[in-house]
Amino acid sequence: MSHPDAQAQTQTQAQTQTQPQSPQHSVQPPVAAITFWMPALILSFLTIGLATGAGSVFIAPADCVSILLHKTLGTELADGIKVSAVGIVWNLRFPRVLFAFLAGGALSVSGAVMQSILKNPLASSFTLGISSGATLGAALVILGAAYIPVAASLTVPAAGFIFSALTFFAVMALSRAVDPELDNGTIILTGMVVSLFISAALTLLSAFSGQEMNRLLLWQMGSFALKGWPPVYVLLPVAIGGTALVSAFAGEMDILTFGDEDAQALGVNVKRTKRILIALSSLLTGCAVAWAGVIGFLDLAVPHAVRRVVGPGHRALIPLSFFTGGIVMTLADLAARTLIPPLDLPVGAITAVLGAPVLGWIYYRSGRGRR
Repeated sequence: MSHPDAQAQTQTQAQTQTQPQSPQHSVQPPVAAITFWMPALILSFLTIGLATGAGSVFIAPADCVSILLHKTLGTELADGIKVSAVGIVWNLRFPRVLFAFLAGGALSVSGAVMQSILKNPLASSFTLGISSGATLGAALVILGAAYIPVAASLTVPAAGFIFSALTFFAVMALSRAVDPELDNGTIILTGMVVSLFISAALTLLSAFSGQEMNRLLLWQMGSFALKGWPPVYVLLPVAIGGTALVSAFAGEMDILTFGDEDAQALGVNVKRTKRILIALSSLLTGCAVAWAGVIGFLDLAVPHAVRRVVGPGHRALIPLSFFTGGIVMTLADLAARTLIPPLDLPVGAITAVLGAPVLGWIYYRSGRGRR
């Protein structure tokens, strides 16, 4: 007969082994997070300042600051600043730079959410066809000249949000029909098939759009040129608010990486959490893509790179993905308008050149891991 203490110890060990372990990386020290956030914030301001001053007409950083203070706070302009410089900074470059930064941050956060929910390093709004779906919705609104009577400026992003969400659910439904176990490769391939189908639909729309053909074709390649302030007014609250709401679910996303069953056992409402995160991700992608067009690979590459630096914990991953994505997108747009002056290259081509090798590297590593 075994000793009672030994039996109790055995039972305790068995219970410990059967209970799901809470993630150790879900708790990140605030000091460590600030260590990464402060350099990212400083780099963001420096990048925005560099991109605002650089261009065919160089404007000194001090002059840019003086112009921005004059426009926002009503201060006096510094001596020697021309009226043309004020117009270039306030009406052309600064809204474009802010738009690029916010769009890059929104897309990167959306990619981080998708990779977390699907537990797939290749998941992103671009590879799943969500960006193409948002573009299709916005194109239909523009060609049909249909606008919300009360809030016309919100019609295009609203259409992008709705179509991006519909595209995601269509991809998941088709993937489940092909493979009930939802293998990662099945989801990615289904997303690419849906993306190709939507791209074909966009091409047909362009062919029948008459005078709007060139505009739609350039829009499909992604660009921040000549958009002005309206996209910034819409995207600023969406990008910042959406990122803040996603960050509020950082602990849940950390637990979800261990699987739905373990997350449920640890008290996470898996279905509700995933629905909210999918809605937020679709909102971020839809608003960014609806104004700028299809910009691929950034939402795939940036979260992956940030994760390798700060680790898998989402408390640091989400905000740092926002800052890093904004910096990368701003620099990509700067390259698009300065590499071959006076041409304004599609920023989608620049991000594809940067992101396509990252996609191949991730796929190569995942293939080696299965061997």
